[in-house]
Amino acid sequence: MTVRHGGAEETLRALAQEELTVEGRILVSSNAALLVRVPLGADTAYAIYKPVVRERPLWDYPDGTLAGRERAAYLISELGGWGVVPPTVLRDQGPLGPGSVQLWVEGESDSVVDVVAPGRVPSGWREVFDGTDQHGNLVTLVHAADAATRQVAVLDVVLNTSDRKGSHLIRGAGSEHVWGVDHGVSLSVEPKLRTVLWGFIDEALTADELEPVRRLREALEDPRSDELTEHLTQDELAALAERVDGLLEAGTFPAPSDDWPAVPWPAL
Repeated sequence: MTVRHGGAEETLRALAQEELTVEGRILVSSNAALLVRVPLGADTAYAIYKPVVRERPLWDYPDGTLAGRERAAYLISELGGWGVVPPTVLRDQGPLGPGSVQLWVEGESDSVVDVVAPGRVPSGWREVFDGTDQHGNLVTLVHAADAATRQVAVLDVVLNTSDRKGSHLIRGAGSEHVWGVDHGVSLSVEPKLRTVLWGFIDEALTADELEPVRRLREALEDPRSDELTEHLTQDELAALAERVDGLLEAGTFPAPSDDWPAVPWPAL
């Protein structure tokens, strides 16, 4: 689903105010993630509703809610102008009470991240690591290296995303745009970047890739970012600013830390 009918504002209004009808549950989600139907103009849209009441306590994310972090990730994506996180709201009422609601986007994940036979890395893609599949066959984890994928990798550094699986990256149907979803475990104070997009290590960031980082840094100093204080602690906001400053100063993609698993499991 793309943002239509009056644009992002109309989509956000519908997600926040229209009735949500539960269609099913995303079974692979560790916390409750419900597929819901929502009226959007003359049409019907679908969204993912994550109720706060079904969140499992996490020792490394003791403050706020995962739903609040989903909204914060969307706000940060918009403040910088990345446009990577689909429209996301935090609403007080839903079928199971307060929770985040994110527009469902259609597309393909294997056009961004894939597993291939060793030595069969597609032209223009990057190799992450070699391993074995469930049958014991040798495989190589790879990802695309186009501009849209690189922008997601930059945003992940900013968000300190700790669970960037391949299935959380969706190339929009009929477009080059790449969406990133599922940011409940992000924006920690401690360095926790865990992602499948490690193919850009130490590469220089382009001026186009640094521009949204600069825009975000400016926004963090004015009222445009005020809503973030509703979802993140002061320490988390300070850590966000430090990551942004560090990225601007280094001007390169970082390497994994030795203090935290570099790749989520399962990777896809």
